[in-house]
Amino acid sequence: MTTTLSTPPDVATLPAPPVAAVAARAVEATKRYGSGDTAITALDAVTVEFRAREFTAIMGPSGSGKSTLMHNVAGLDTLTSGRVYIGDTDLAKLNDRQLTVLRRERIGFIFQAYNLVPTLTAKENINLPMALAGRKVDQQWFDHVVATVGLGSRLSHRPSELSGGQQQRVAVARALASRPEIIFGDEPTGNLDSRSGAEILTFMHDAVSEFGQTIVMVTHDPVAAGYADRVLFLADGRIVDEMSAPTAERVLDRMKRFGE
Repeated sequence: MTTTLSTPPDVATLPAPPVAAVAARAVEATKRYGSGDTAITALDAVTVEFRAREFTAIMGPSGSGKSTLMHNVAGLDTLTSGRVYIGDTDLAKLNDRQLTVLRRERIGFIFQAYNLVPTLTAKENINLPMALAGRKVDQQWFDHVVATVGLGSRLSHRPSELSGGQQQRVAVARALASRPEIIFGDEPTGNLDSRSGAEILTFMHDAVSEFGQTIVMVTHDPVAAGYADRVLFLADGRIVDEMSAPTAERVLDRMKRFGE
C-alpha cells in the first residue's frame, strides 16, 4: 500500500484547517503526584509551544514526563500549576462540559491501543467524532483520507476483522477526518510492524506538509521521531534539548547521552 498524499483537483480546493501560529502551548506547566516526602514531580515548570502546521515528536527516557506533558496539553489531565492553551483558549477556564466539547471538536487523538469501538464498522469509527458533535461529514475529504490510508475495501469491517495495521489506519483516519486544529499521538506506531509503522508515519508527515495539519507525537523510537519536523527531549520533567530537521541517527545519538 502506498501512503503518498496526492492532491486530486477536487480535493486541492479544500481549505486548510483554521489554525493560529501556535496551535497549543504550556506555560510553567507543573504536575505532581502524591504529597509530602513521597511526592513525584512529573512536569517541572515546563514552558513550550507547539507551532501550527508542524509535526513535533516528544522523546525522553521512561519517566521523563513526555506522556504527562502530552496528556495535559491535550486536556486529558489537569496540571498542579501552570497554564495550557489550545490556540487562545485557556483550558483551566473551561468546565468539564466545555472541555469535553473542545476535545471533541478541536483535538484529534491517535493512541497505541487504537481505542476503536468494537461494535462499530471502520467507517462508523472514522466518523464517530463528527457524529458525537452533530457535524455533517465532509464526504470529499472523507473519501480522500480513506483512499490515502488504503481502507476503501475495509469500511464495512469491524475492528476484530482488521489487522493491527488496519486498525491503526482507522484510528489515524478518525483523527484526520474532522480536520481538528491539532492531533496528539501517544506511541501511535508502537504496536505495528516496521512497514505498517512507516506507512502511518509517512501519512502523518504528509498530512502536515501538504494539508496544514498539526501533530504532536510521543514516541520512544528514533526512527519514528525522524519523520517529525522537530523533536523535543525531556528528562526529569524538564525540556533539556530540541532538534530541528531530525534524522533517526541524530535522535539516537542524542538519546544515548541521557545515560551519561
